[in-house]
Amino acid sequence: MDVLNALVAFANFVLVPATAYGAQLALGALGVTLIYGILRFSNFAHGDTMAFGAMVTILVTWSIPLVFAWLQFNFPTLLFPIADWVLSPFGVAGGPLPTALLALPVGILVTALLLLGTDRVIYGFYRQQRAKPVVLVIVSMGVMFMMNGLVRFVIGPDDQRFADGARFIVSAREFKAMTGLREGLAFKTSQGITIVTAVIVVAALFWFLNRTRTGKSMRAYSDNEDLALLSGINPERVVAITWIIVAALATVAGVLYGLDKSFKPFTYFQLLLPIFASAIVGGLGSPVGAIVGGFVIAFSEVTVTYAWKKVLGYLMPEALEPSGLVQLLSTDYKFAVSFVILVIVLLFRPTGIFAGKTG
Repeated sequence: MDVLNALVAFANFVLVPATAYGAQLALGALGVTLIYGILRFSNFAHGDTMAFGAMVTILVTWSIPLVFAWLQFNFPTLLFPIADWVLSPFGVAGGPLPTALLALPVGILVTALLLLGTDRVIYGFYRQQRAKPVVLVIVSMGVMFMMNGLVRFVIGPDDQRFADGARFIVSAREFKAMTGLREGLAFKTSQGITIVTAVIVVAALFWFLNRTRTGKSMRAYSDNEDLALLSGINPERVVAITWIIVAALATVAGVLYGLDKSFKPFTYFQLLLPIFASAIVGGLGSPVGAIVGGFVIAFSEVTVTYAWKKVLGYLMPEALEPSGLVQLLSTDYKFAVSFVILVIVLLFRPTGIFAGKTG
């Protein structure tokens, strides 16, 4: 029985949170690796792109109840029953799902327009000048600070909570009642949505890249730009579609992270380190590597900063039970874990696990 309690405690505090966090990092790292693979530069503005997409989604989420009330007041017999049926699964109408999922397409659309406009005004100019990748990296840092300032100006620097609907799929109390164990397993709705959404998004992305003509054009452009141009591939179309996909990945990742934790603009700035670490550990330029790297970084951060006293207390004899927390690092230093792993990989295997692009 103690072994089962230890397994449940491990799942509750390590396995489930790390899996959800790994899915969020994987989606973020996919956006970074697509930009690097196709546009040939490291986009330091990606974390703040996630923040911008999440911000737009939050603002739309907050406006939906007002629209819902307006429809209810003005069209009580015609349009409102239809709106009620559409909204019923979501928190705005008392359903279990967060309303942010309903606002997500608008967040993706606005973020895509922002990235396409930024590319046309800024990145496109430097591409025409055939600027070196390091110049584009520096430019992306400027864009990063501009986006960060814009998000803080619009929504403020403080925490913004926008999750509604059911908080848990299974609560710790319900789990204890079902199993009779001392330890409870709490599986949050945001964690379940994160895992399911990540699987769907990744499957759709790989299908698009491998099965569609546009996706194959993007892969050809990534592998050999000159040969792709000779084959008649339109580079501007490839670039535009890349930014649209990156906007979708960044917005989904940003919203899922905000639902699971909370939304704070500076947090997304900090999140850039584990996202880049995920992409580089997996192999910068490799989509599969980005996914694997995301889970490597997530599980490393969570396991190193978790206090193992409870799990070891179940597994060890009473005389040998630890008196301390058995915590290697405080949670305040979780991003330092990403940095250490990143340095080790760059020193001993700079191409990453899946030997991504190095230049």
